[in-house]
Amino acid sequence: MKGWLSLRLEKRLAVPRGLEYLTLALSLLLALAVIAVLFRALGVNPIVAYQRIFRGAFGSLYGLSETVVKAIPLMLVGVGLTIAFRARVYNIGAEGQLLVGAICATGLALARPNWPAWLLLPSMFAVGFIGGALWAMIPALLKARFRVDEVLSSLMMVYIASELVNYLVYGPWKGAKEMGFPYTDKFSPSAQLPRLLPTRIHYPTLILAVVLAVLAYILIQRTKWGFEIRVTGENPEAARYAGMNYLTTVLLVMLLSGGLAGLAGVGEVAGIHYRLRYPQGVSPGYGFTAIIVAWLARLNPLAVILTALLLGGLLVGGDAIQVALGLPVATMYIFNGVILLFVLGGEMLTRYQIRLEWRRKT
Repeated sequence: MKGWLSLRLEKRLAVPRGLEYLTLALSLLLALAVIAVLFRALGVNPIVAYQRIFRGAFGSLYGLSETVVKAIPLMLVGVGLTIAFRARVYNIGAEGQLLVGAICATGLALARPNWPAWLLLPSMFAVGFIGGALWAMIPALLKARFRVDEVLSSLMMVYIASELVNYLVYGPWKGAKEMGFPYTDKFSPSAQLPRLLPTRIHYPTLILAVVLAVLAYILIQRTKWGFEIRVTGENPEAARYAGMNYLTTVLLVMLLSGGLAGLAGVGEVAGIHYRLRYPQGVSPGYGFTAIIVAWLARLNPLAVILTALLLGGLLVGGDAIQVALGLPVATMYIFNGVILLFVLGGEMLTRYQIRLEWRRKT
């Protein structure tokens, strides 16, 4: 009998909660198996590599504190992304929004060094939020008005923001006392966030991130607007038919998402570096890693607190294996990419079922 085998995806009417968690667990296990093969190809024992990652991130007080330090920006950006992704607005440019938030906060810190801390620090967070939100509004307006794909436009905005930082730290904002390094002058003490000594944990930003995660959960699960976000994401046509304003939803979720990324940028310059540095010095890709944080949390803002700590630990552990095992920096980018690939693949298989059909040749 002649014919061919066709493959068809059918959306599931309902997704059992148990299937979601089982798929997520299997996705992570498969990702770790593939990464183990990559470690072996690099001549490294995968078990030793995983042990080094775990010990580097969680095996000492210093490792734990550094894990929290890296989790803070991931938490803020990740919470914002869960809101946007819930509305099916794929904001991939959080890295750029983070950098713009850092620029805005730095501008205020350099312009008003004599303001008292109780006024300057909240003002820096405010302008950082506004800067990140306005940067995110550009791809949002392009999507809402002209149907421009926000994945590409928000991603392109990252490179513009990155070059803007380079221009400032190599040009008009270059510090007079930085011996040629691409840094601004150090912030005044009133523009520096307090730390939990002897660690680098800038606890005001950590508290802010946890509070915002709780508020985002309440927003999505307990409010009318949160219901509209969920409906818009699950069925945009049904949302329009029900009279929900698609344009307003897209703009507001991008505003919140970009604003939270901007807050993360403020935390980095005011809590870690006390100055604006070159782009990779401010953020080693937190905006991109937070995409994994959001999906791993299954777009639940409360779960983002845990997944941000997990990915923060992976970043710290990645630094440890670079030093101990001599692996290249790109290893952790591959690590994160494989995890995201499998998590998204598992998400698709959770929401859709595969149908194989034999079609007869006519």
